[in-house]
Amino acid sequence: MVTQQLLGVAAVAGWLAAVLLTALAVRRRWPHQKEWSRKIVHIGTGAVVLLAWVFGIPRDFALGAAALVTVGAALNHRFRLLPAVEDVGRQSYGTIAYGASITILLALFWPQQPLPVAAGVLVMACGDGLAGLVGPQINSPRWRLFGQTKSLVGTSAMALTSWLVLALLIGVAQATGTSAPNLVAAAVIAFAATGLEQLSGFGLDNLSVPLATACLWQLAMP
Repeated sequence: MVTQQLLGVAAVAGWLAAVLLTALAVRRRWPHQKEWSRKIVHIGTGAVVLLAWVFGIPRDFALGAAALVTVGAALNHRFRLLPAVEDVGRQSYGTIAYGASITILLALFWPQQPLPVAAGVLVMACGDGLAGLVGPQINSPRWRLFGQTKSLVGTSAMALTSWLVLALLIGVAQATGTSAPNLVAAAVIAFAATGLEQLSGFGLDNLSVPLATACLWQLAMP
């Protein structure tokens, strides 16, 4: 068990290093596409929850690591140590809120109930991350809410990706004999997450979407 956990820690550290190096490389190659490197970090970080689950990383370590990353995100937001993570040309506390949401979810559910943690983090990582990438690249109707530009393509990507993520997690639950919401409930949760993502001023959807998704997952349990 200890060996497995050490392998897990190494896997998480290696994965985060690879994500960060990829983001830095993208920033150097496409310096004017500042959102790309940030979204790579946003999406890539979500996989850490799956690694922690597979390797059985214990609660205390997971909580401590998440809290440390959140503090690091706050320092980076203040001092811009890694512009590839923060420099998007607008006032946003998204990376701090993202770290805080993961920390809260771990405190609430880990390790006894990893599925709501995975649901909350992966919906935010994949759904919001993909929306932020494809929305600005494809022309579609747009609107502004609380100073943030939203688009039909980006919003649709958020909704569809969120539902697919939840559907995959339901499949994992069924394969492992674990209780989970049904696909209709997953659609409702995805719709709610998409609605909260619309209210993304200052990046606070990075807090509201994961927490709401995880809590709704628990409420929809049979």
